[in-house]
Amino acid sequence: MNSILLFISGPEIMVVMLIVVMLFGADKIPEIARGLGKGMRQVKDATNDIKKEIKDSSEKHNIDTDIAKDINKQISSVKDDIDDLTGPIKRSM
Repeated sequence: MNSILLFISGPEIMVVMLIVVMLFGADKIPEIARGLGKGMRQVKDATNDIKKEIKDSSEKHNIDTDIAKDINKQISSVKDDIDDLTGPIKRSM
């Protein structure tokens, strides 16, 4: 959601707010904002619950969830090996 906000400038936000005020009226905006906030909170809570369930299940079944760490280690190892091989070639050029 944050990446979407990067592409919206100040004038565009003002136009959107003007349209919202025209459609719903100024007295309804706090209710709408509260509803959106509650909805976003529920989505965040549900996401956190899903992450927790996945983590608990993986720990229960002894599944490694740090795949990204392992991949980064392997990439670093291959990169070091390539640097070792190409080091003398780079120095001689």
